[in-house]
Amino acid sequence: MSETTNDGELRISKALTSIHSDAKTPVFLLLHGWGSNEYDLPDLMRLCAPGADYASLRAPIPYGMGYTWFRDWSHEGVPEGLSLDRQALAAARAVERWVRDNIAADRQIVVMGFSQGGLLAGHMLRVNPKRYRAAVAFSGWLAPGPVEGDEELLGLRPPIFYGHGEADTIFPAFETAAMAEFWRTHGTLTEKTYPGMAHSINMPEMRDVAAFLQGIGAVRPQFF
Repeated sequence: MSETTNDGELRISKALTSIHSDAKTPVFLLLHGWGSNEYDLPDLMRLCAPGADYASLRAPIPYGMGYTWFRDWSHEGVPEGLSLDRQALAAARAVERWVRDNIAADRQIVVMGFSQGGLLAGHMLRVNPKRYRAAVAFSGWLAPGPVEGDEELLGLRPPIFYGHGEADTIFPAFETAAMAEFWRTHGTLTEKTYPGMAHSINMPEMRDVAAFLQGIGAVRPQFF
């Protein structure tokens, strides 16, 4: 059974956090992919933002041995069209409520997610552009319909990293192209593609993410 509020909205009840109340650096909001859980992404922090504060959220809908952000899909955890628009907004609102209740309003937030979480990483900027400083979308895609913050993004142009593998068979080429095209006009996009990589994350991508985060001032410089 999915976690919901009394009004039937999705509710996030579990999170793995390391947040220091006196810190001034951004909190990294980590959103896992289909069938995974809140333990999936925190280990990546040591590769791109060592020592940074983070909150890794568990998606609210049980699925198999893990959890999912979306209840219905066309294939492999991927909804499409109006169904995707509706479910992405519902998940983003659940994340928003958790952020409101658990992260100080004056702390900057960088959203980082993989697959379903990669879609949501960008979607959080679309839902509330001024709340989130930047996004990192690993192998994500785009909800096609308009979102209330899209017009505001045109003026803000927040930084977003979008990385995906050339051998990823989860999404057809038009899906990754649509994601990149949207963020070229609504954000400051850094897009990277990785030959031979499927629906995954690799070390070259993590080095690129580290450089991206350093470039926007979200983490201190590192040396590999």
